[in-house]
Amino acid sequence: MPLTEPYDDHLPEEGSSAAAPEAGAGPGAGAPEPEPTLPEPVRQRIVALTAAVLPGLPADEVPVPLRRVAKFAPNRRARLGGSVIAAQLTADPLFRQRVTARVLVDAGDLGAAVVEGTAPGAADPVEVAALAYLARPRGWRELIEASGAAVRAEADSAVVAELVREAEQRAGRAEHDRAVARVEAEKLRDELARVREELGQLREENRQLQRTLRETQARERRANELLATERGRAARAAADSDAELRRARARLAEAEAAAGVARASAKEARSVDDARLWLLLETIGQAAVGLRRELALDPVEKLPADFVADGFADSSATTPAGTAARARDTDDPARLDQLLALPRAHLVVDGYNVTKRGFGEMSLEQQRKRLITGLGGIAAQTGDEVTVVFDGAERMHGLPPTPRGVRVLFSRKGETADELIRRLVRAEPAGRPVVVVSSDREVADGVRRHGAYPLGADSLLRRLARS
Repeated sequence: MPLTEPYDDHLPEEGSSAAAPEAGAGPGAGAPEPEPTLPEPVRQRIVALTAAVLPGLPADEVPVPLRRVAKFAPNRRARLGGSVIAAQLTADPLFRQRVTARVLVDAGDLGAAVVEGTAPGAADPVEVAALAYLARPRGWRELIEASGAAVRAEADSAVVAELVREAEQRAGRAEHDRAVARVEAEKLRDELARVREELGQLREENRQLQRTLRETQARERRANELLATERGRAARAAADSDAELRRARARLAEAEAAAGVARASAKEARSVDDARLWLLLETIGQAAVGLRRELALDPVEKLPADFVADGFADSSATTPAGTAARARDTDDPARLDQLLALPRAHLVVDGYNVTKRGFGEMSLEQQRKRLITGLGGIAAQTGDEVTVVFDGAERMHGLPPTPRGVRVLFSRKGETADELIRRLVRAEPAGRPVVVVSSDREVADGVRRHGAYPLGADSLLRRLARS
């Protein structure tokens, strides 16, 4: 490629003998030949040589456009001022001659050989072409063309080498790809064998499942048949049951009719018995009123147990001979309600014996409160006299208000609740029902001898729980 635009090469050059006339530019020649096309490496070498000697030129010999470039750093001079340097070399032959003089001095023997028109065969063709372009000896165009051919040949060789290297790399990659393909093919063959084996297993499992399905379907058909049979039997049994139910209802209606007749008869007979009983009770009541009038007995303000509670006085009365006949050797809880239903019954309770058996996890104060409260409910329901006895040398503090109909007693110092209970029983008249609740065997035996009814603590606890 041309360094810059062509210029008049026939002008006489100043300087040393290095500026020989160009070939074909003798006297009588026509217009100067155009600038030769320079290979890019040659052009870059020319610019580099000029940039290297540019700072060494006197300031007045440096063209104005290059004075600023001459101040650049060496590594920036050829790179940033290359176009300006090339233009000045083409347009200013005097500047080129001054640059050539210095470049040839630096080139030494190679520069002298180029000026003489002969270049060593071992010399760098790019360096030879650059020196020939600057010095322009006879035949310099041929030197440039030979250098360009050598550069192109070297470039072609480099291209060929690169192509060969790329071909070798492609061949290596192709060989590697073939090896990988062989490995993948082996893997695929192994995978195919495994898949075929699994397929065989799946087919065998499918055959087994189909066989199991057929057996299951056969069992289902048999089960459906059995179900239909059982449904028929169930329908027949339901029909028989309905018939039997209708017969039972008919018999029930007959029995209800007979029971109605029997109830009517019983009601009539009971009316007669009630009339007789009323007449008997009326006679007894009138006899009792006449006896009370005959004996001049006035209503009493105190009961026998009140006398015991007031003074705990010793009683020397002997037990009537007939009182033992009133005792009953039983501990049936159902007996408590029967005995409390007797007229003017007196319920005597061994306090701690009952509470420790029923709710012993509480404190003594809570035990007493719970028992007294429950006995108040029994007294309110039955209207009977109720006395509860606790062990204690002196009266306890913090007692709840005593419910109506309930008497609370504490034994004196040197006396137990068992002894106080026996004194209460002995104080009652013969014939009055006295019920003593205690699980103490000694207490039960003692009160039984005096005609009372001993019951266990469980009977009272169940009665309280029911309330």
